[in-house]
Amino acid sequence: MADAPPGPVHRYRTLLTTYLGPQRRRVGVLAALLLTSIGLQVANPLVLRSYIDRAAAREPLAGLLTAAAIFLTVAVVLQVVRIVATYFAENVGWIATNALRTDLARHCLALDMSFHQERGPGELIERVDGDVTELANFFSQSLLVVLGNALLTVGILVALLLTDWRIGLVLAAYVVIAVVVLSQVRGIATRVWARARQASALQFGFLEERLVALEDIRPLGAGGHVLDRLAGLGADLLDAQRAARLRTNLVFIALHSTYVLAYGGGLALGAFLYVDHVATIGTVYLVVAYVAALYVPIDELRAQIQDLQAAAASVERVTGVLAVVPSVRDGRGARPAPGPLAIEFDGVSFAYGPDRPTVLDDLTFAVPAGRVLGLLGRTGSGKTTITRLVWRLHDPTRGAVRLGGVDVRDMRLADLRGWVGVVTQDVQLFHGTVRDNLTLFDTGVSDAAIRSAIEQLGLETWYRGLSNGLDTMLDSRAAGLSAGEAQLLSLTRILLARPRLVVLDEPASRLDPGTETLLESALSALLRDRTGIIVAHRLSTVERVDDIMVLEGGRVREHGPRAALSADPSSAFARLLRVGLEEVAG
Repeated sequence: MADAPPGPVHRYRTLLTTYLGPQRRRVGVLAALLLTSIGLQVANPLVLRSYIDRAAAREPLAGLLTAAAIFLTVAVVLQVVRIVATYFAENVGWIATNALRTDLARHCLALDMSFHQERGPGELIERVDGDVTELANFFSQSLLVVLGNALLTVGILVALLLTDWRIGLVLAAYVVIAVVVLSQVRGIATRVWARARQASALQFGFLEERLVALEDIRPLGAGGHVLDRLAGLGADLLDAQRAARLRTNLVFIALHSTYVLAYGGGLALGAFLYVDHVATIGTVYLVVAYVAALYVPIDELRAQIQDLQAAAASVERVTGVLAVVPSVRDGRGARPAPGPLAIEFDGVSFAYGPDRPTVLDDLTFAVPAGRVLGLLGRTGSGKTTITRLVWRLHDPTRGAVRLGGVDVRDMRLADLRGWVGVVTQDVQLFHGTVRDNLTLFDTGVSDAAIRSAIEQLGLETWYRGLSNGLDTMLDSRAAGLSAGEAQLLSLTRILLARPRLVVLDEPASRLDPGTETLLESALSALLRDRTGIIVAHRLSTVERVDDIMVLEGGRVREHGPRAALSADPSSAFARLLRVGLEEVAG
């Protein structure tokens, strides 16, 4: 029998123990401060009752001044304790949520591409930031505030029972009624809050996608459509937020109604006891003060339930992401022999999903260590898929991919991706210095090594034109860089990483003829003493490869040494040289 999915209590407990466990001391101090605050809140009305009764009895001034001094001291200490408690609560909440953000971001980075293809960056940003922000109060105060207010309520009721059992019983009944009301309506808005969080995530995702696509949206005049769609998403978010807040306010209305009744009952009973000479005027004040004090913990409990209703949806969504298990996982740590890595595909089949068509079908080929393979074929023939399987962006549906004779599934991902350097057609730059972009924020790479790599790849002219050398700031839009310079910069990254296998997905696709000349020398430096795979759409790209493999429909149509294939007039590659790459699968 399969295990049942973990319930809400289990998810809450797991989050609390994971992210509050390392902060035991801070949480302990916070708990002590809350307990101190509870004691002071119970004690101060007792001090004031003593003052009122002494004043009514016309006792000496010295006793009144002492009671007043005690009252003021307790009031000041209570405020100081609350300020310090707030400081600790904020610290605990931020430390916990920042740790959760880090774990969630790390987990998302490790998940399969299929997960990211189903969810846009905007939606994931809402998970990592928006949903986690909703949990700040949950981490910092929820449990302690609930327990603390329960203790405060018990303390007030005990004090009232000791003062007069009838008053104590009346207000105990109020507390019971309030708790019953809260328990009945506590889950009324949870599902609606989940819908509100999802509506917010959809809006974030829509904005992210459209802002990235501005260069396409503006020329096509699609701005009006974008605004109309954004207005629709905003309306959905408004409806969801309004429904959630209206339902949540039902809790407040129900609780406030019971409080008004209890307050009236307390006042009436206090007046009756005073007229009947059973209670002093100070005791009547004490009843009124404690009725008001009872409302505070119950109202805070109501506020915590309201926060938990909003947080429950976030907890479910955050833990849902954390529960996704990547299919591409670390192997046992097998390591091939040093040197360039041989490549072997053994009966590899692959599809991007169980209901998707097969991209590679029983594909078998090998690339000896130190050789460079040029991959040719029409769009959709499987060229890019082969490169993704080499560095385990996906795993084969069937068969095995081996590097240096070792199945890539037996390698640790960090090792594999250190041995394989990949350059895609879309160059990704980051907001940071040239140094950061070339080393991918690895502070262990020396400036001398960076400048040497720049010289090897022919970027000296570009480097000399930088306003601040390696400290020049770049951004994700590659401002100040031509497409060719950005492509060569990405090659420099790979050269600095010193991989044993280099995978290039059409490196010349963004280069003008002048810059393409630089690419030739760059590729020579990059592929020296390394195995290489070059996905090519331009004939000039494969002029320096050793072997050619032509793909068609996920199968090998032709594979052999480039020189031999080009010399064979009947080969597909020779025909390609005559009529152009677009005819290779014709």
